[in-house]
Amino acid sequence: MFFAMFILAGGLGILVATTGYSGESDNDPLKQDDGKSFAVYGVDAPGLVYFAGEPVPLDLFDVKESLDRELLSNTYFHSQTIRMIKLANRYFPVIEPVLRRKLVPDDFKYLALAESGLTQAVSPAKAVGFWQLLKGTAQDYGLEVGSEVDERYHIEKSTEVACDYIIDSYRKYGNWTMTAASYNAGRRGIDEQIQRQKIENYYDLLLNEETARYIYRVVSFKLIFENPAAYGFHISDDELYPRIPTYTVTVDSSVADFADFAREHGTNYKILKFLNPWLRENKLTNTGRKRYEIQVPEQGYRRPDAWELQ
Repeated sequence: MFFAMFILAGGLGILVATTGYSGESDNDPLKQDDGKSFAVYGVDAPGLVYFAGEPVPLDLFDVKESLDRELLSNTYFHSQTIRMIKLANRYFPVIEPVLRRKLVPDDFKYLALAESGLTQAVSPAKAVGFWQLLKGTAQDYGLEVGSEVDERYHIEKSTEVACDYIIDSYRKYGNWTMTAASYNAGRRGIDEQIQRQKIENYYDLLLNEETARYIYRVVSFKLIFENPAAYGFHISDDELYPRIPTYTVTVDSSVADFADFAREHGTNYKILKFLNPWLRENKLTNTGRKRYEIQVPEQGYRRPDAWELQ
């Protein structure tokens, strides 16, 4: 869902931008007072590009053109890419330590951008959260999925499950590129194409459009996020979204009303749910006395100018 909307909006963004360029015509409606015209430029990829330490074979014309497509889309979809750069400052510090602990390459954090744009998205297939986990997969890997608690919305816990799934796929395919592709298409989908085409290299497989674009899209995010200024994004530190300072409240019993709970801890229902989107109801029926860790904002949390930018 997010991917399809992104493709459409990105394509429209490029169309609007490029139609504004009209060369040196004296009748140019976009010509400025100084005589200069608005111009749009192509985007160059570095000579050597890697995903998770594996080279992207840019010497192949179809690979080079596929990466060029995604770099153009993500470079010229200004509003969405800027927002994701700002969000990454808040959420990558949560995701990156989990990847390190699980021994998953750091480049896999860009899958969360491709999957959800770092939002708690819900797809038409009911895949949920930053990592777009289906209910069955989440439960198979130990997450609680119910009407009151859905840990697919829990950033750290869902990242842990995504990592476990990724490691299992790596054991099967033996390289990180195919592993990432299987995260998008599913192992069954990748296996069917391997059997059909008798090829096990992502860059040689004919895949459905979403999966065919997936690795290039992830790599384009990596290139842009590692060097935003090279792609025209000039965002100062004070424009980035800071991490919200919180402390943990451990709950091992029922909570009758989270609005009251929030008020008791110096916040409101809206902010409590923003910090804990995995709490899906206004109450918690915890008859089994399970321990839940709820994040509560520190005092002054709604005045970011008072925070230390992390």
